[in-house]
Amino acid sequence: MTQSPRDDHALAAGLARDAGRLLLEVREEVGFADVDALKKAGDLRSHEFLAAALAERRPGDAVLSEEGKDDPARLDADRVWIVDPLDGTREFGEEGRTDWAVHVALWQSGELVAGAVALPARGVTLRTAPDGALVSPWDGTPDRPLRTPEPDPGRLRVTVSRSRPPKFLDALIERVEPEVELVPIGSAGAKIAAVLLGEVDVYVHAGGQYEWDSAAPVAVAVAAGAHVSRVDGTPPRYNQKDPRLPDILVCHPVSASMLLTGIRDVGAALPG
Repeated sequence: MTQSPRDDHALAAGLARDAGRLLLEVREEVGFADVDALKKAGDLRSHEFLAAALAERRPGDAVLSEEGKDDPARLDADRVWIVDPLDGTREFGEEGRTDWAVHVALWQSGELVAGAVALPARGVTLRTAPDGALVSPWDGTPDRPLRTPEPDPGRLRVTVSRSRPPKFLDALIERVEPEVELVPIGSAGAKIAAVLLGEVDVYVHAGGQYEWDSAAPVAVAVAAGAHVSRVDGTPPRYNQKDPRLPDILVCHPVSASMLLTGIRDVGAALPG
């Protein structure tokens, strides 16, 4: 049976939510006494759930998962699901942390066409829809439209990797005109979600990532009207032979030109 694009949006959202609920159960069952066991259980069980669900619901589609073996057949496929069963494994293993996520995205014929980012500890999913993006609460309250808010004048709240901030960050902060506030957030999905929800204004990363780290958040961000690019201004590309996608910039379009110009200028001035 032919699936409609609406079905793909709903499937991405449903799978991300259900994997997120499973991860909350894993946290309860395993506990935090053995952090390594908890993280391994979370990665494995979420991956197995998503792989089985996609095999059942979309048996003709290829899958690229952080926790699965990369099948080169995906390069010739028309439809590829790009998933991160547990984005922010470190944060998942820390009791009380909410900044971890589940990513489910669909790439089709050269572009991302659907995606969902579940934030299980917050009980919400950010998702694409046929006419934009939505915030879907897990408590049964209605979905609401998701649109990237414009930053306040004179202030820019920036979130970066806790362990691998871009080398150009300090120089960029000195160069841009608004006052910059750094906001620590864990996983890439949680960082991009924070931009879309107006909790921060910018996410910039240049320390190494893979397609599964950003595919679903990028799909939602584009649907929510955000600017998304590599740090050199080019669009990110997915379902590539080498799945490394080391850098990303997500912000409101009003900030994009200033940030890209600043990154270009300070990057050219850095040694090496």
